[in-house]
Amino acid sequence: MKKMMIMGGFIGFGIGVVTGLVNEITWPALFLRACVAAWFSGLLFRWWGRVWISGLKDSIAQAALASKSANPGAPAK
Repeated sequence: MKKMMIMGGFIGFGIGVVTGLVNEITWPALFLRACVAAWFSGLLFRWWGRVWISGLKDSIAQAALASKSANPGAPAK
Protein backbone atom coordinates (compact mmCIF):
# COMPACT_ATOMS: atom_id res chain seq x y z
CA MET A 1 0.00 0.00 0.00
CA LYS A 2 2.87 2.38 0.66
CA LYS A 3 3.95 2.22 -2.96
CA MET A 4 0.44 3.06 -4.16
CA MET A 5 0.22 6.02 -1.79
CA ILE A 6 3.64 7.34 -2.83
CA MET A 7 2.80 6.95 -6.51
CA GLY A 8 -0.48 8.79 -5.94
CA GLY A 9 1.37 11.56 -4.13
CA PHE A 10 3.80 12.05 -6.99
CA ILE A 11 1.00 12.08 -9.54
CA GLY A 12 -1.06 14.49 -7.45
CA PHE A 13 1.89 16.81 -6.92
CA GLY A 14 2.53 16.87 -10.66
CA ILE A 15 -1.12 17.62 -11.38
CA GLY A 16 -1.09 20.42 -8.80
CA VAL A 17 2.03 21.97 -10.32
CA VAL A 18 0.70 21.75 -13.87
CA THR A 19 -2.66 23.30 -12.98
CA GLY A 20 -0.88 26.02 -11.04
CA LEU A 21 1.38 26.85 -13.96
CA VAL A 22 -1.54 26.88 -16.39
CA ASN A 23 -3.52 29.27 -14.14
CA GLU A 24 -0.41 31.43 -13.55
CA ILE A 25 -0.71 31.66 -9.77
CA THR A 26 2.05 32.69 -7.36
CA TRP A 27 4.71 30.18 -6.31
CA PRO A 28 3.55 29.82 -2.66
CA ALA A 29 -0.02 29.18 -3.81
CA LEU A 30 1.23 26.77 -6.46
CA PHE A 31 3.21 24.81 -3.87
CA LEU A 32 0.22 24.70 -1.50
CA ARG A 33 -2.05 23.51 -4.31
CA ALA A 34 0.44 20.83 -5.29
CA CYS A 35 0.79 19.61 -1.69
CA VAL A 36 -2.98 19.39 -1.21
CA ALA A 37 -3.33 17.54 -4.52
CA ALA A 38 -0.54 15.14 -3.47
CA TRP A 39 -2.24 14.44 -0.15
CA PHE A 40 -5.65 13.87 -1.72
CA SER A 41 -4.43 11.69 -4.56
CA GLY A 42 -2.24 9.69 -2.17
CA LEU A 43 -5.31 8.86 -0.09
CA LEU A 44 -7.29 8.08 -3.24
CA PHE A 45 -4.61 5.71 -4.56
CA ARG A 46 -4.37 3.99 -1.16
CA TRP A 47 -8.14 3.41 -1.17
CA TRP A 48 -8.05 2.17 -4.77
CA GLY A 49 -5.17 -0.18 -3.94
CA ARG A 50 -7.17 -1.75 -1.12
CA VAL A 51 -10.21 -2.21 -3.38
CA TRP A 52 -8.01 -3.74 -6.09
CA ILE A 53 -6.28 -6.19 -3.73
CA SER A 54 -9.62 -7.18 -2.23
CA GLY A 55 -11.00 -7.92 -5.71
CA LEU A 56 -7.95 -10.00 -6.58
CA LYS A 57 -8.30 -12.05 -3.39
CA ASP A 58 -11.99 -12.64 -4.09
CA SER A 59 -11.34 -13.76 -7.66
CA ILE A 60 -8.60 -16.17 -6.54
CA ALA A 61 -10.92 -17.62 -3.90
CA GLN A 62 -13.72 -18.04 -6.46
CA ALA A 63 -11.36 -19.73 -8.93
CA ALA A 64 -10.19 -22.14 -6.23
CA LEU A 65 -13.78 -22.92 -5.27
CA ALA A 66 -14.72 -23.48 -8.92
CA SER A 67 -11.80 -25.85 -9.47
CA LYS A 68 -12.71 -27.83 -6.35
CA SER A 69 -16.33 -28.18 -7.43
CA ALA A 70 -15.28 -29.22 -10.96
CA ASN A 71 -13.02 -32.00 -9.61
CA PRO A 72 -14.44 -33.17 -6.27
CA GLY A 73 -12.24 -36.29 -6.14
CA ALA A 74 -8.95 -34.48 -6.87
CA PRO A 75 -6.49 -34.14 -3.99
CA ALA A 76 -5.99 -30.66 -2.52
CA LYS A 77 -2.78 -28.84 -3.43
